[in-house]
Amino acid sequence: MKSEPGEFSFEDLLRIHNKTTSWDGVRNFAARNFLRDGMKLGDRVFFYHSSSDTPAVVGECEVVREGYVDESAFDPTHPYFDPDSSRESPQWYRVELRAVAQFTRPVTLAEIKARRELGQMALVRIGRLSVTPVTAAEYEVIRGMAG
Repeated sequence: MKSEPGEFSFEDLLRIHNKTTSWDGVRNFAARNFLRDGMKLGDRVFFYHSSSDTPAVVGECEVVREGYVDESAFDPTHPYFDPDSSRESPQWYRVELRAVAQFTRPVTLAEIKARRELGQMALVRIGRLSVTPVTAAEYEVIRGMAG
């Protein structure tokens, strides 16, 4: 899961009650599919700071609620309003995440790109998406890099 630290950082998540947030506002169909179909209760999720001086995986979260309809799409006053989405045929979904661990040693994008075994990672191949899958092998490598 990517977030710009100026918008919502891992530190912001740690300050929230129960360290839990709803991950809403995703308006890309591929990322939406990962939220709706790919993320299951208990799955571990990396929290990635993008659009920063040093883009990096900075922490880990856990899915505490699987994909459900993103109500912000129906609110015309909300920045993520989508007039093409309806309650009868919703297009956008969200999940709820709880912070599990902040990395004492963030894993930078440069370090990820430098690792041969991470060369096919979705973050590297399709970096523009705000939500991308991580394989079990990639997860283990990054956890190891984080110490």
